[in-house]
Amino acid sequence: MKVRWLNLKQQKDACIFVCATALLSMIDVAVMAQGTADGKAGIKEASDKVRSYFDTGTDLMYAVGAVVGLIGAVKVYQKWSSGDPDTSRVAAAWFGSCVFLVVVATVLKSFFGIT
Repeated sequence: MKVRWLNLKQQKDACIFVCATALLSMIDVAVMAQGTADGKAGIKEASDKVRSYFDTGTDLMYAVGAVVGLIGAVKVYQKWSSGDPDTSRVAAAWFGSCVFLVVVATVLKSFFGIT
């Protein structure tokens, strides 16, 4: 039995939702920055607001990485149990996606100087 977590349409819808949410939160920060008279103060306020959300965002990325790792482990185990010849390719892809999420979270944290 082949288990598919999300079909292609659901994946596209999820991607659109995430992109729209990110765009709206950026617009929210930009609109809040417009309320200040000084442009420099507005940029500082926006930067501070983004930095305040960063710890939560990186924790979310780590949690998503853990869930993706568990899903990948189940998929690899299913392929391995059925004797599928491309098990190593699937394992490498899932492992790579988990490593990518962790590395991106860490690099972004260090890029913005968040400790």
